[in-house]
Amino acid sequence: MLKTLLAIGETMAMVAPVVAEPVADADAFLLDAGGAESNVAVHVAALGHRAVWFSRLGADALGRRIARQLAERGVDVSRVAYDSARPTGLYVKDPGNGVLYFRRGSAASALDLRDADAVSFDGIDLLHVSGITAAISTSARAFLARVIARAREHGVPVSFDVNHRAALWHGLDTQPSTAPDEAAPAAAVLLELARGADIVLVGRDEAETLWGTPTAADVRSLLPGVAELVVKDGDVGATAYVGADEVFEPALVVEVVEAVGAGDAFAGGYLAGLLSGDSVADRLRAGHERAARTLQTTTDSLDDAPAGGIPNPTP
Repeated sequence: MLKTLLAIGETMAMVAPVVAEPVADADAFLLDAGGAESNVAVHVAALGHRAVWFSRLGADALGRRIARQLAERGVDVSRVAYDSARPTGLYVKDPGNGVLYFRRGSAASALDLRDADAVSFDGIDLLHVSGITAAISTSARAFLARVIARAREHGVPVSFDVNHRAALWHGLDTQPSTAPDEAAPAAAVLLELARGADIVLVGRDEAETLWGTPTAADVRSLLPGVAELVVKDGDVGATAYVGADEVFEPALVVEVVEAVGAGDAFAGGYLAGLLSGDSVADRLRAGHERAARTLQTTTDSLDDAPAGGIPNPTP
């Protein structure tokens, strides 16, 4: 049975070399759409369910391009708000050197309580959000808390990907050097959001950085009330705790071209399996399969959308 995912969070224009080489040496570049939550929506749509994405984009060429690209990949972007006063965010992938962000003052950073109250949950089977929204601005953090509360009021389960981005919490455009207090601004906020979700996805390493939980079992002990907890451990595998059950599935072995986007791909595969009613083991395998394919590209998602896409309204 076809089900509907609503994904909410910032999407930016993404620039990446066509060939996985440093930006300083590259001759050709891709201009694509990239954002944790919309990436998940793209994967869910590709796997046969309906995916809706909401956020704010600038009423500019990059915003229109992002909406068109997501629509071509099967994502419903009809709810997107276009902001004429703020730009669409931008980030650049520099293979071997990380990622550089240009998102301060972006349209999505202006998300607020009015946006949260305007979100419709009619026909929505699952809400997916991430901790990135809590980091981009104070108003976006309030937006995220409100939209989660409203989903619960409407009986819609909430999926939360912790997605700790230390640079955002420190107000930086590049990743800060590791410091003892690196997680301090984020730890309490992200823990509260995780405890309020029905499904939580978190990397073992980020959980250790945030909460001092070095093992998947430690994370489970910290989040005993979460109905469905998935702890990802890079190229080792992922462990899902569903009720009293614990299921581990090893990761697939691949040659990594670019790691950014793999976590979103895993979430998309896992949540699509959840919407389809697949077993926990099958959901984990679907997550690993999507992540493995994404690891072998320089983009954040895969070009395997349903034929035809979704009509894209012009702002």
